[in-house]
Amino acid sequence: MKRLWLLPALAILAVVSGAQSARGAYCGAISYQGCSSCGGSVVADGEVVEGGEAAGAVEGAVAPAPSADGSYTVMRNVTETVYDQVEETRYRTRYERYYEDQEVQATRVVPYTEQREVQYTVMVPTYETKTRTINYTVNKPVYETHEKVINYTVKKPVYETKTRTINYTVMKPVYETHEKVINYTVKKPVYETKTRTINYTVMKPVHETRTRTINYTVMKPVYETKTRTINYTVYNTVKEDKVRTENYTVMVPEQYTKTITVKGGHWETVTEEVPGGTMRRTVREPGTWTYDPATCRCVYCPGKCRVECVQCPPKQVCKKVWVPTCEEKEITCTRYRKECRTREIPYTVCKRVPECRTKTCEYTVCKMVPECRTKTCNYTVCKMVPECRTKTCEYKVCTWVCEPRTKVCKYTTCKMVPECRTKTCNYTVCKYVCEPRTKVCKYTTCKMVPECRTKTCEYKVCKMVPECRTKTVCVNKCRTECYTKTIKVAKCRKVCEPYTVTKCVPRTVCKQVPVTVCCPAPACCGATDACGCGSADACCEPACGGKSRGGLLKRLFGGCKKSCCDVAPACGCEVAAPSCGC
Repeated sequence: MKRLWLLPALAILAVVSGAQSARGAYCGAISYQGCSSCGGSVVADGEVVEGGEAAGAVEGAVAPAPSADGSYTVMRNVTETVYDQVEETRYRTRYERYYEDQEVQATRVVPYTEQREVQYTVMVPTYETKTRTINYTVNKPVYETHEKVINYTVKKPVYETKTRTINYTVMKPVYETHEKVINYTVKKPVYETKTRTINYTVMKPVHETRTRTINYTVMKPVYETKTRTINYTVYNTVKEDKVRTENYTVMVPEQYTKTITVKGGHWETVTEEVPGGTMRRTVREPGTWTYDPATCRCVYCPGKCRVECVQCPPKQVCKKVWVPTCEEKEITCTRYRKECRTREIPYTVCKRVPECRTKTCEYTVCKMVPECRTKTCNYTVCKMVPECRTKTCEYKVCTWVCEPRTKVCKYTTCKMVPECRTKTCNYTVCKYVCEPRTKVCKYTTCKMVPECRTKTCEYKVCKMVPECRTKTVCVNKCRTECYTKTIKVAKCRKVCEPYTVTKCVPRTVCKQVPVTVCCPAPACCGATDACGCGSADACCEPACGGKSRGGLLKRLFGGCKKSCCDVAPACGCEVAAPSCGC
């Protein structure tokens, strides 16, 4: 009853132990994992035994002998994937551009020169000489000399020197010094030093280097050289000599004599007396002396002022007078007469003759092929980490304290004291005495007397007479000409072209790898009765410490079966000393 709870555990162990792929020798104490049916082999006595079972499980096979340290070498099957390179032919379709020649009807403009006669009208001037009589009036100056007597009065100044005494008062300054005591208050600054602590935050930069991979595309130019034929037209210049007749006019000089009236004259200098102008001036009458009883002295009273006109003396004036004269003179004149003439002028006419030419041009076509590239960029990231800091500041506080003071001021007072003084002055008195005078003035009077005169004038009258003329004019014209030209027409066609691709084909290969397996020493299986081990069947179980498939059940239900080594230790069957044939 105490061991009933072990039944589920035994069932689980039986399922686990039955899942082994192969069972080894020593009554199932050794098992081989991973030995499938793909040609597994076991090394037994230097020979490879084929099959999935160990040598102890094959009929007639002999179990492999363990090494001195109780380990075996077995061949384990390992599966490995191998890639074979196989060439495969594929087909792709591409579009190919080709050119075909095609004849096209085109139109071009060909210039040519054509001569034609043009009639035009020229206005030819015709001159005609005419005569007319002109009556005109000339004002002729007539001069007369006159005399007149002018009576005028002249004021003649008479000067007299006099003396007088003047009493006057002068204010004389007198200075006096005084003293005064002034009380005042002064504010005196008192300074006091104080300390305070300021907390502030500083942003400290922390730099961090990072790396990123940038994929970018570069357009790589691929150049291709092509050839094309260009038809073009060249205009050759052909010169042709011609002669044209031109009518022209020549002005021929012609001399003739005529009589003309020339107005002449000369300048004469004339001296005449011009009366002087009138001048206004202010004249003061003589003053009087009056006794003043208040000041006990005589006071001078000036006379009244009056304005009078004074005639200035005459003056001599020189002037130039033009005296006209008339003279008749015979002169030689030149006039121009028109004369028509003819001349021949050679000229050259240039013609443009078209010539068709062909040239082959090579041109390069550039195609931009995208190419992917990768670059690694290192960049730095800056983070501002706040850091708290503290500093101590000292500052001064100023307090104003009142302090009384006293000072003595000196000041000066000025008083003006009157002082009487006397001075003697000399002065001049001017008196004007009237004096009559007389003068004779000569003056000239000019009168303009009209005089009638007659003169004959010749003048020319110009008339424009129309005249028809003819000239040859070259006119440039253009005509349209049709011609056939060959052009290249681009077309596309589909082309299927083969190309070879190398691809990797996976293949599974199973190969055997030698593996060394460590196992415990088996019991004395097959020992003879001479060792006292009993029958051979009883000795086929491993020792108590062996890992067999039924060892755990026997320990749970029947205890550990004693081996032959425990029964007859005199035999010397030990694990470390397999001298008994273990």
